[in-house]
Amino acid sequence: MPSISRAEVAHLARLARLAVTEEELDTFAGQLDVIVSSVATVNEVAAEDIPPTSHAVPLTNVFRDDVVREGLTNEQALACAPAAEDGRFQVPRILGEEQ
Repeated sequence: MPSISRAEVAHLARLARLAVTEEELDTFAGQLDVIVSSVATVNEVAAEDIPPTSHAVPLTNVFRDDVVREGLTNEQALACAPAAEDGRFQVPRILGEEQ
């Protein structure tokens, strides 16, 4: 005997604005009952002495440690720039243009 009734499935379908047939009500009631039973089984397995975990296996950081090192000088950064002005990259103006 399913714990999810046809009436409950019909109510859920109305809430979700789904059009379901009479045959689908029976099918969905059975499927939802299997889902509810599966969740109940999982709840039975969960023990209070086992702490909740976010991952099944331990995670390790795969990133290297940050090392501070000297960066480019302003002249080095602008050395290959197609255009520079007043120590900055020069780019075409795009704001305020009419099309």
